[in-house]
Amino acid sequence: MEVLFELLKYTLPALIVFFTTYLFLRNWRKVEQQRMDEQRTLQMKDDLLPIRLQAYERLILFLERISPESILMRMNRSAMTADQLKNELLNSIRQEYEHNIAQQTYISAETWQKVQAAKNQNIQFITSAASELKPDASGSTLGKLILEKVMEVKTPPSQAAIAVLKEEVNKLFFS
Repeated sequence: MEVLFELLKYTLPALIVFFTTYLFLRNWRKVEQQRMDEQRTLQMKDDLLPIRLQAYERLILFLERISPESILMRMNRSAMTADQLKNELLNSIRQEYEHNIAQQTYISAETWQKVQAAKNQNIQFITSAASELKPDASGSTLGKLILEKVMEVKTPPSQAAIAVLKEEVNKLFFS
């Protein structure tokens, strides 16, 4: 019995120290893992920010390029018929869209919907104006009619979508 008491006298404090150390290290490891996860998340956000900003820039450029005023300036419509110009304008918008479609990865779903809505409204301006003319009408006539339709709306669709993009960029930095 005395041997058991002697053995417990040395083993019990050692076990208490062991379990205390074990619990301390386990808790420290959890806290350290959380800190590393937070640090990794912050680093990912820092790495992603320039890519996201580039996506916003590209989408603003896309919206500027597909705005009726801009796209009509780039197209040589004097030698084209209204039907030819309509097809060229629609092809140009589709190509620009396909070139920038991956940018939706970096923006919110609501903002992407605004970008798509602007694209669709610009297409609608073109098709609506073209439907009012004979296919062999001049491209210049179609261009003027498209611009008249755009001027009828309070805020052109591309400008409205650009405003949403800018607002979202501001939220990135100031929220």
